[in-house]
Amino acid sequence: MPYDSASGQPPAGFKPYIPAGAHLPEMTLRALVMGVVLGMVFGASSLYLVLKVGLTVSASIPVAVIAITLFGMARKMGARESTILENSITQTAGSAGESLAFGLGATMPAILILGFDLEITRVMLVGVLGGLLGILMMIPMRRTMIVDAHGQLKYPEGTACAEVLKAAATDVSREAAGEERDPASDAVKDAKRRAAIIFGGFGIGLLYKTLSVSFKGWRDTVNFEFGAPLKGGSAGAEVSPELLGVGYIIGPRIALTMAAGGVLSYLMLIPMIKFFGDALSAPLAPATTLIRDMSPDEIRNAYVLYIGAGAVAAAGLISLVRAMPMIWKSLSAGLSGMGKSSSADATLRTDRDIPMKWVMIGCLAIIAIITVATPLHMNLLGALLILVFGFLFSTVSSRLTGEIGSSSNPISGMAVATLLFTCLIFLVMGWTGGQYYVTALSVGAIVCIAASNAGTTSQDLKTGFLVGSTPRMQQYAILCGAFASALVLGPILLKLNEAGTVYVPAAQVAPGLSVDASKLTQTARLQGPQAASDANTYKVWQKNDSVGGPAGKYLVADDGKVAYLVDPGINGVHKTRPDGTEVKKYDAPKAVLMSYIIKGILDQELPWTLVLFGVMISVVLEMAGIASLAFTVGVYLPLVATLPIAVGGLLRWGVDRRNNKLPQYEKLTPEQCQAAGDRSSGTLLASGYIAGGALAGIIIAITAGVLTDFDSTMAKWAEAANPFYAGPDANVLTLVPYALIIGLLYWVAREKPGKRQQT
Repeated sequence: MPYDSASGQPPAGFKPYIPAGAHLPEMTLRALVMGVVLGMVFGASSLYLVLKVGLTVSASIPVAVIAITLFGMARKMGARESTILENSITQTAGSAGESLAFGLGATMPAILILGFDLEITRVMLVGVLGGLLGILMMIPMRRTMIVDAHGQLKYPEGTACAEVLKAAATDVSREAAGEERDPASDAVKDAKRRAAIIFGGFGIGLLYKTLSVSFKGWRDTVNFEFGAPLKGGSAGAEVSPELLGVGYIIGPRIALTMAAGGVLSYLMLIPMIKFFGDALSAPLAPATTLIRDMSPDEIRNAYVLYIGAGAVAAAGLISLVRAMPMIWKSLSAGLSGMGKSSSADATLRTDRDIPMKWVMIGCLAIIAIITVATPLHMNLLGALLILVFGFLFSTVSSRLTGEIGSSSNPISGMAVATLLFTCLIFLVMGWTGGQYYVTALSVGAIVCIAASNAGTTSQDLKTGFLVGSTPRMQQYAILCGAFASALVLGPILLKLNEAGTVYVPAAQVAPGLSVDASKLTQTARLQGPQAASDANTYKVWQKNDSVGGPAGKYLVADDGKVAYLVDPGINGVHKTRPDGTEVKKYDAPKAVLMSYIIKGILDQELPWTLVLFGVMISVVLEMAGIASLAFTVGVYLPLVATLPIAVGGLLRWGVDRRNNKLPQYEKLTPEQCQAAGDRSSGTLLASGYIAGGALAGIIIAITAGVLTDFDSTMAKWAEAANPFYAGPDANVLTLVPYALIIGLLYWVAREKPGKRQQT
């Protein structure tokens, strides 16, 4: 029986954990503040991940577990006992950061590649407006997708999170739900155990990364280059806890598929280019250097990146086309549910949404702000495209999240489709050049963030539907969480880029290059560690061609002589400063793809031969019956990023294979076994690894410009006296601490015979 919107009654046979007639503390200040803060923390760690490997993992369950733990600690210090509805509000507000981080990290760094700066106002406007727009557009669809489709749309992450909240329900919540108050219950004990696991993983990830990177205890990357007959081939891995955790959570199938794409790049494409190119006596475009003089990384940057970009773009569009039946069904369902939106004065507490008139006013106000916001370089057509694509893909994202979960939702494919159509429309209208780069990217970025946040909002509302939350309160909470996270993630993105920026002396890359400085109006000074050696103010020149030196941003002296090439921390190629210190760069794979689409269509200068090679990789995989998206992402990413993800995936395979043989799993279906593994102790520890390692990486990157003397001192010590960091055995010795965190993850994830871990 479907939901009866007229009577306000829930589906027949369904009862939320907390009845609609019960009134418990819910939207309290402490619940909202804790959720907002946790959203910022997990948003920061997710931003770090999406810049490194182009993906994130759901933060819903980790946020819920941490909220339960912190409220429990406060209770021991005399605070009031929390309710399950407060925990739900905290989890809802905290989940916004991860979805925002994906949208920002997948799109906004493209502005650097297109020759512009990451202006703080531009980044924050895109984050705030896109995040709020996606949430508001999902609200009218709650009735159709969450209530009417209960039992049809699974919303796997949302359902799992509801189970975690119910398992850890406090006495007052159990009483309201009609259960016995039992402070010594197994569920309460299990909640404490799960919290200890995720906090322990966080501490281990933070300590491991800090000892490795800041104190130079061991290398953070191992790499092996091969000679003939595989000349140019290489294999390596970033031995970090966060990538190990990502691989464990996404599982062996996707993890190994991604690594297989990396193997194709580093052990076939690059050696093949080296084999045929060594005999050439002239550079082969788009490279400007002889292939025989190029390292494997230089070959990747010059050729394989374009092949990978074509492969990922084609795979994203193919996944979108494959989802067209669901897209049409989602759009139809969303439109049919528009008139069913409940109001704040609905009969049942569990049926109250933000009133439809305020949703419409909010959407129109956001579109108006987008239209007039100067940093977005927007026009009326761009704003209308955001409105159309935003509603379309927010609807699609909400539905697909319910069917296949957040992890498999092709958000990047939706962003690619938005950019393709937007750029083609601009090209037809003759809108080409730098200003329209920013306009097109702003359209794609806002739509990407809106679709991502709409999917997350639908997961949260499903959790609330199951536990008995008030939808209106959840909607206010995630709006607050999205707004606060957007304000924080913008500055973090800029700091990560700044920490990895290298000011390359012009003599190294563009000797003798000069320009008419009188025509340049923008000025800048060196930032970060190099600022101490040069405090001069320079003119800024955005060079768009490769004549006399690579395209990019340059600092020019008053006499017109070029002083520095500004190599950004995100997608930069120079990894060593003039004083010899090394910096960490971020590949930002999704953002690079967006920049290629924009520049390739509007300027018609993309090396289409290489791009089409990549397209054919996707076509061949699809003809063979293999989903191409995960594989092609691996083709694009460096193997050092995908190989540790594969290690985590293999570890998950071994754990699940062992646990599924236990007596308590004998009667479970494969789907139930998979769901149990997704909510197991191993997943919690892996989530802790991700949060700890990623946050350590952010802290290290931001403080690199402050603790430069300490960093150089530790590097000199490690080079001279630490065999784990330097010397012939460093690569092998580095694997020792890595093996320890792998072993710990396996040990924690193992279950005892006869007792399945509670979820």
